[in-house]
Order: sequence, then structure tokens, then C-alpha cells
Amino acid sequence: MENPLLLFPQLNISASKDKAYYKKTMIKEEPHKASKAGAKQKRNRLSLLLQKPEFHEGDHLGKPGSLTKAASVSPEEAVKWGESFDKLLSEKAGLDAFTKFLKTEFSEENIEFWIACEDYKKSKSAHELLPKAKTIFETFIQKDAPKEVNLDFHTREVTSRSMGQPERSTFEAAQSTVYRLMEQDSYPRFLRSAPYLGLLQGRAPARAPLRRRSRSFTVSDFKGARPNPTLW
Repeated sequence: MENPLLLFPQLNISASKDKAYYKKTMIKEEPHKASKAGAKQKRNRLSLLLQKPEFHEGDHLGKPGSLTKAASVSPEEAVKWGESFDKLLSEKAGLDAFTKFLKTEFSEENIEFWIACEDYKKSKSAHELLPKAKTIFETFIQKDAPKEVNLDFHTREVTSRSMGQPERSTFEAAQSTVYRLMEQDSYPRFLRSAPYLGLLQGRAPARAPLRRRSRSFTVSDFKGARPNPTLW
């Protein structure tokens, strides 16, 4: 019997067309399936990543009101913070709590400057002083510095003149000025704040509302003023 494809050549043409169409369709579909599979794998990886605890470790950083974990600070420890400003800053948890409080008032540059000065004084060699002094001066003291602290004209000038040959005592006057301003202005408000009062009573710190930056104070504003730590 003769081959039907020879008798009916149009069948051969039709079969060839069907085969070509099938191959073309497969070529188009395969990349599409691959892309869908790849997208699914990416979604699965992202889902696993979001479930990892370490992915969320820093989520709370910088959020106002979360002064410190209540579980890590006992009411007895919190009471000690009210004894003196120096006592507050001498304890790591107290320093951390006060720093976060200042962030709610948009005045964290004061404590950041104080911490930078403490680190500066611990420099092990004179070789370390110059770059550190330059960074502190450009960040906190010079005119229109990104985190400029409030200093009187005399203190700023004395500090500026000592930048030619910085010593460990270069920022002592400026640090002392900023310390007094925090002690007599921000510290009493910290002791009255809801998160701190909550720590005294063993409660978790409540979220504190953001405050507008308080007006700039100078040393003369506090002459004769004495902080009152008994505020609760």
C-alpha cells in the first residue's frame, strides 16, 4: 500500500505545521515556567528570612519611648538614677535610657558630645588625639556643625584655639558646660517622664510622645539654679 502522505501531501504539510507549532509553544512556555518557579523560590527565601529572629533585632532601635527593657532594670536600680545625674550616666542602662529620652526631645547631640569627649580622654597615645579632636570639633563645636552643641562664646573660642595642638584636656571646658546644661535642664524632665516613673513601679516603659526641641539654654540661665531630684 502506498504511503498516504505521498498520496495526500497536504497531510504532510499539516503535520509539519502542527509539529512546528508544538515546538514553538514549548519554547515559549518553558521560560515562563522557569520564571514562575524562580519567583516562587525567591518568595520562599524571603519568607524564611523574615521568620529569623536576627532579622528583627534592630527593629526597635531609635524608637521613642522604649527607654530600656523593663526586665533588665529593677525599680531599685531606677531609684539610684534619681540620686544624681552622675549616678545616672555612670551606669550603662541609665546612660542608654537617658540617651533615648533625649532622642524624644531631639537633643541627643548633647549626650553624644559628652560620650565622644569621654572616649577622647581615653586615647592611649598623642597620635590618636589629633584625628579624634578634629572629628569632635567638626561634628559638635564649629559653626553650623551637623550636631552643634550650645556653648557660650568664650568656651567655643578657647576650644577652637586649642585645636592647633590638641591635648587630652582640649574639650574639658566644653564638656563641663554641656554636662551642666543636661543636668539642670534635661535630667529633671527625665525624672518626671512617664517611662522613668514606670520603671520605678516595675512597669514596662510606655511610649513617650515626641517633644518639640526645647529652647536653647546657656549657662547664665542656670546660675543659682539647683536641680531637684525629688520629683516623684
